[in-house]
Amino acid sequence: MLHADPSQFDMRVGSTTSLAEILGAFSYALDLTEGQPAGHSLRACWIASRMAVALRLPAAERRTVYYATLLKDLGCSSNAARIAELYLADDRQVKHDHKLLGVGTGPALNYVLTRTGRGQRLGARAKAILAILRDGPAIVTDLIQTRCTRGADIARQLRFPEPVAQAIAALDEHWDGGGKPLGLRGDAIPLPARLALLAQIADVFHAAAGPEAAVEEVAARSGSWFEPALAQCFAGLAREPGFWAELTHPAIEARVRAFEPEAQRVAVDEDYLDDIAAAFGAVIDAKSPYTGGHSGRVGYYAGALGEAMGVAGAELRTLKRGAMLHDVGKLAVSSRVLEKPGKLDDGEWEEMRSHAAHTTAILSRIAPLRDMAAVAGAHHERLDGRGYPLGLDAMLIAREARIITVCDFYDALTADRPYRAAMPVEQALGIMAGEVGKAIDGDCFAALREIVTK
Repeated sequence: MLHADPSQFDMRVGSTTSLAEILGAFSYALDLTEGQPAGHSLRACWIASRMAVALRLPAAERRTVYYATLLKDLGCSSNAARIAELYLADDRQVKHDHKLLGVGTGPALNYVLTRTGRGQRLGARAKAILAILRDGPAIVTDLIQTRCTRGADIARQLRFPEPVAQAIAALDEHWDGGGKPLGLRGDAIPLPARLALLAQIADVFHAAAGPEAAVEEVAARSGSWFEPALAQCFAGLAREPGFWAELTHPAIEARVRAFEPEAQRVAVDEDYLDDIAAAFGAVIDAKSPYTGGHSGRVGYYAGALGEAMGVAGAELRTLKRGAMLHDVGKLAVSSRVLEKPGKLDDGEWEEMRSHAAHTTAILSRIAPLRDMAAVAGAHHERLDGRGYPLGLDAMLIAREARIITVCDFYDALTADRPYRAAMPVEQALGIMAGEVGKAIDGDCFAALREIVTK
């Protein structure tokens, strides 16, 4: 069993906002990009934490189980574009469907043959299917390795000690050695990873088909995916009165927070909150090969621009966080839409526009970011009232939102996109100048020009 050093979690600096509260709220964004119903990560965390208590694990290891399960999908955005490209389909739907496939090659093969490229031209479908059939095992290993490695790296960026990172890295390993990417077997798989995978499967099948389906699926995978003793532990908990009602209770988020061992709880100071915003900015940017570093750059520009325009102190820090997280709603958008090189159709455009509202909804769940949620979600509003998601006019668009808009606009033009190469600075500024008073604020633009042409 893995044991974390409690001293590694000593990050209290007088704040009353807990790490569990912040990351529990952020977990809803991870659910979106995995195609799971809202609250999936929280419910999986609750199941794994109940099992950790039943197994009488020490507090430090219960905490590793707690965060490894809550954040098991930290790396999930990093393979989204590749999945959409392979299957010619919505990556979120593919991920959702794959978690419900039965054990063995039959269900997976049937999925490839019947679902790859559905609705696409026959030639494109055939080419995609043949590519998956030819390179299937290598593709799966690569996709899982990408996700697990990236997730572990982000866990480290979030200041978690190595046991949490290693558990996330081993999420898809199976008890019998048939998992990915390393084929670890038995006790070589960290116990928190074994609990997280079982909890994931239990919640996925419960959400899709109810308690009996969850119990049956865990039992069916006992000895192959799952350690038999853990499967038996889950079966015992599933028989307890109230287990399933607790799992679906409206207050599940608060109840999950209560599972974090009290002696291991972490209060988040301002510096740590900056690191959390930067880490989730990296999760957002990993969704597309074209957005690497975008969130960090927009945060940097917004900080410089805000300071030049008189924003200072706590307000400036909050502005930078909102700028780094302005695109968190894109985790809810299919990579087929984000990566499309041509013009979006009406349905695709509607989905793309939805990311701004998703940003507001996600950040509104996080207490220290709540005041910035609507501002971050307004980065596609326009002074002429023709923006989205609310069609606000100049009277209703805050200065901070105008700053984020200008910074996002500039970085989008000066970075590569699926439909065009990056523009030189002067060309980008020329295009933006034509939008002053319509899409962007003139004072913000003038200050940005001064910053980027020094």
